[in-house]
Amino acid sequence: MSNPTMFNFEKLDVWQKAIDFADLVYKHTRSFPADERFGLTNQMRRAAVSISSNIAEGTSRMSQTDFARFIEIATGSVFEVVSQSFVGRRQGFLSEENFRAMYSAAGEIGRMLSGLRKSLALE
Repeated sequence: MSNPTMFNFEKLDVWQKAIDFADLVYKHTRSFPADERFGLTNQMRRAAVSISSNIAEGTSRMSQTDFARFIEIATGSVFEVVSQSFVGRRQGFLSEENFRAMYSAAGEIGRMLSGLRKSLALE
């Protein structure tokens, strides 16, 4: 998909991984019970989408400090999905295989966000 007017955030590997992660969360929550649609399913999906959204919004900020704050928020959203994944697994909504796939992807994004945040340090 070629986009002649690419936004800065689209060039970030971590943003691309976050989009992939949101796809993964959507895929693995499709099989959650219908009565969870406004519960755990919605929470996990919103948190997953929040990761890429906060990375994108952070790139629009004029200071590295502001950008770093949005990266921290994105990291918090990664942690939310991980925590919610544990609940989904314990409730029998997520298979062990799907849980591990999401956990692994979240770990990778968390490491990438940590590296990005450190690169923005004003020290």
